[in-house]
Amino acid sequence: MIISSVPAITLNLQHHSSNPHSTSNDPYLRRNVISLLLKNRRNPKHVQSIHGHAIKTGTSQDPFVAFELLRQYCKLNSIDHATKLFYYTQNPNVYLYTSLIDGFVSFGSYTDAINLFGQMVRGHILADRYVVTAVLKACVLQRALGSGREVHGLVLKYGLSLDRSIALKLVELYGKCGILEDAWKVFDEIPERDVVASTVMMGSCFDCGMVEEAVGVFNEMRSRDTVCWTLMIDGLVRNGEFNRGLEMFREMQVKGVRPNEITFVCVLSACSQLGALELGRWIHAYLGKCDIAVNWFVAGALINMYSRCGDIDEAHVLFDGVKVKDVSTYNSMIGGLAMHGKSIEAVQLFREMLTQRVRPNGITFVGVLNACSHGGLVDLGCEIFQSMKRVHGIEPAVEHYGCLVDILGRVGRLEEAFDFVLRMGGQADDKMLCSLLSACKIHRNIEIGEKVANLLSEHSGIDSGSFIMLSNFYASLGRWNNAAEVREKMEKRGMIKEPGCSSIEVNNAIHEFLSGDLRHPERKKIYKKLEELNYLAKLEGYSPATEVALHDIDDEQKELALAVHSERLAICYGLISTRPFTTLRVGKNLRICADCHAMIKLIAKITRRKIVVRDRNRFHHFENGDCSCDDYW
Repeated sequence: MIISSVPAITLNLQHHSSNPHSTSNDPYLRRNVISLLLKNRRNPKHVQSIHGHAIKTGTSQDPFVAFELLRQYCKLNSIDHATKLFYYTQNPNVYLYTSLIDGFVSFGSYTDAINLFGQMVRGHILADRYVVTAVLKACVLQRALGSGREVHGLVLKYGLSLDRSIALKLVELYGKCGILEDAWKVFDEIPERDVVASTVMMGSCFDCGMVEEAVGVFNEMRSRDTVCWTLMIDGLVRNGEFNRGLEMFREMQVKGVRPNEITFVCVLSACSQLGALELGRWIHAYLGKCDIAVNWFVAGALINMYSRCGDIDEAHVLFDGVKVKDVSTYNSMIGGLAMHGKSIEAVQLFREMLTQRVRPNGITFVGVLNACSHGGLVDLGCEIFQSMKRVHGIEPAVEHYGCLVDILGRVGRLEEAFDFVLRMGGQADDKMLCSLLSACKIHRNIEIGEKVANLLSEHSGIDSGSFIMLSNFYASLGRWNNAAEVREKMEKRGMIKEPGCSSIEVNNAIHEFLSGDLRHPERKKIYKKLEELNYLAKLEGYSPATEVALHDIDDEQKELALAVHSERLAICYGLISTRPFTTLRVGKNLRICADCHAMIKLIAKITRRKIVVRDRNRFHHFENGDCSCDDYW
């Protein structure tokens, strides 16, 4: 029916136009073209056909017809056709500029949008609130502070500074670019600071890491809608305030504000970071009570939550139940399988994804290459890496090269991995160098290790974790002076070593422990259990690996320091607080040390428990004296 209507109206148009190449302002022709466009707006070929007829009948230069054609092309993501139409239009007005700038923004061509606005200004076309808002959106997404400031200057020149939508975009721009002082200045000039304006300002504070300022804005708001509460939870979670984010969600429930799917995704992210499996399960059930559909967006968050909280089997069940899977759904599951050391399953899922004609992206390859690394699948990993550009047209980024270095390092091909790093030159980041340094330490290759250590010490982007890795490498060789020099350099840069912290969820509450922690109310029972396990482990042949206690102290002090590592305290609390044979799930913010790894294998064997530990690198499933990582992590 839609297709047959095209020639019918075409005949009508031709009947009213004696010269098909002339410019026509006939209102009858205009109405018919626009009506036809609205009826066929979802089909690109039909829109192109109507455009052709508009050219023949001379109506394509009509400003209303040109605007509607341009708008429809942009909605269909036919940005090339929209651009050609714009440049063939004589004397485009501000509405056409606005429409194409909006199209560029929707298409992700933010620089083109900013440049087009500049062309409009140079053409002495007076800007209005709509085109200014559109170009500021491009500046926000591009983090184009310089261009944004120029637009702000024009806003003041044109007398648009009091326009609400423009002011809100300026607040967002300065917040995203980290210029909170200017964001506050614009915000203070907004006459009516309602929930929308306050929410934007709150988001700007969070973008700049100013959590307490954001909370202050939130507390001053007279009314708060779902969007406001959700942004508050999201901001807290993004800034590492996971428990506060969950507390805010509970307060939201008490206030009777109905959460939406984005709220749940933010809360599930907090559970993922904390390893709060039971709370995550409750939120999963609560989703149904709130009539929130488990679409690909929510499913990805749930899969990620179950994976990161240690229940990869539940994540897989959920994945299998998703009817329509997109690339993010597959990415969540592949990444989860990789973290848990289920390398073969991850690769199989990657192949299934390709069979289902779901196009992979960069995140997909990070997940599947990590899986190859954890499983020691060197040839397969190299093959998948090579296919990125050759088959899928994806240019490898530094994280993909890092995965390949990790794959080679895991199997002891250290010279090959080091040559690969040298070929990368300055592109090799500190994470990649740390991975190779760790491999050198495990395979006891001091020669290459020292070369990598020199590269790492000279790296400009080194963070506190990399400094600690470098210091530990020197300490493992007994070179205490070099280790001390690294730590001194770290202190001069104002960097502080992140303390080891482990957490365990018991009865829906998260219990956190530091090394040698004495704050817990059950500390006497915890240390009594720890003493008991140390005795039983030594009967099983355990001998403390004092060489991993990287401090220049005697062996007795080293043994004592190792015995009270945070993950051991968390496990002991789990043992005294849960029923026998219950699986224990512990999260640690740092990489687990070799001595704790050996000890936990024995604890799992002695207590006949399955113990799942998530450290900075991956998951370790301890059971019957073995670990899923095969003692390489």
